Amino acid sequence: MTSVGSQDTTGPMTRDELKDLACLGFSADLVMQSFCHTAAYPKPVDVKTHHELPDFISDRGGIALRPGDGIIHSWLNRMLLPDTVGTGGDSHTRFPIGISFPAGSGLVAFAAATGVMPLDMPESVLVRFKGKMQPGVTLRDLVNAIPLYAIKNGLLTVAKQGKKNIFSGRILEIEGLPDLKIEQAFELSDASAERSAAGCTVRLNKEPIIEYLNSNITLLKWMIANGYEDERSLGRRIKAMEAWLANPQLLEPDANAEYAAVIEIDLADVHEPIVACPNDPDDVKTLSDVAGAKIDEVFIGSCMTNIGHFRAASKLLEGKRDIPVKLWVAPPTKMDQKQLTEEGHYGVLGVAGARMEMPGCSLCMGNQAQVREGATVMSTSTRNFPNRLGKNTFVYLGSAELAAICSRLGKIPTREEYMADMGIIDKNSESIYRYMNFDQIEDFKEIADSVGI
Repeated sequence: MTSVGSQDTTGPMTRDELKDLACLGFSADLVMQSFCHTAAYPKPVDVKTHHELPDFISDRGGIALRPGDGIIHSWLNRMLLPDTVGTGGDSHTRFPIGISFPAGSGLVAFAAATGVMPLDMPESVLVRFKGKMQPGVTLRDLVNAIPLYAIKNGLLTVAKQGKKNIFSGRILEIEGLPDLKIEQAFELSDASAERSAAGCTVRLNKEPIIEYLNSNITLLKWMIANGYEDERSLGRRIKAMEAWLANPQLLEPDANAEYAAVIEIDLADVHEPIVACPNDPDDVKTLSDVAGAKIDEVFIGSCMTNIGHFRAASKLLEGKRDIPVKLWVAPPTKMDQKQLTEEGHYGVLGVAGARMEMPGCSLCMGNQAQVREGATVMSTSTRNFPNRLGKNTFVYLGSAELAAICSRLGKIPTREEYMADMGIIDKNSESIYRYMNFDQIEDFKEIADSVGI
């Protein structure tokens, strides 16, 4: 296990199991602890964990984030090495480069302590995209296209009785989108949790990975300069990234590889948003099928989002006041929060009436703030299981762009309404969908350049 992640709801259990293993130092190359599930609305026991767990992790050579830093996955992804294997105590530990197998607190402790984890390698399901994305279609729509096409092919059913799910317990392999940025690729790998897949891998070209690692080296150096521990683990990972960049090689699938199933999706046929309907992430329908449904609240946040989504939401809500819904906004990390604030997007969203949450899981986790009982919600969160976002709620899952439009209209738009609004996004796509390349952000680069490894 090259990279291991632990989050704060299972972290105390992982700590206790590490004690039982008499672990005084981690054998896994990198172990990271986050506090994204409890930081925003902590109970007294959570505050105690926030104070005590960081030292426990860093004393054993791990990297401890800080409450308010943001979501575990958005940070751990920044520390990954291509074509390596890892795990984490959260079902959405789904690496966008390499592969990960989420596990319970006991296995996470074992992997951290010993550097290995027992695995039975399952079969794979291949999802192959072809063609070019159509106007107005987002990555979140492609996420939802996967179960839609599986249903069409008779490989997935929505009904619980006698349920069929080709993805369950298998590896989801995705190809046909080789030039995605890593932040985009994570939308696809992250959602493999909702498919009940054991893991996911996305086949990418070297160029976006090289770009991502160069950015991440700057971030890790910035962390060292700002006193994050363990400095040795951060330095070791920086050197490993630099070594890969010096000779960038990627694994490729065998030409004669066999799969449990192959699902082909022609992007020319995906010409409108696809949403998951209340309250099942497998119950996917096109926008035309659900248009007009009244929306009471909107959530834009979770590990399924990146900075581009918040810029898009801001652009769609620019100049708006007194929107007819309650809008919750939670960026994934404090770095996103800082950048969005400096660019003026917090001002735009605040004027529109958004409730700005601390970077982290927010509504997606279900153990912190919740929406009003009985509300109908459009959400960018990972899943929409009954009562997760709030008691007796009805939750649709869709893109941040669709969610922002819903917040302005108070309903799910028609395809025509959606496309009309998305015109402004298409015109400004280059400035909206820019990602956090820390090696190109002066505040981070200047501090990172002062760190020698």
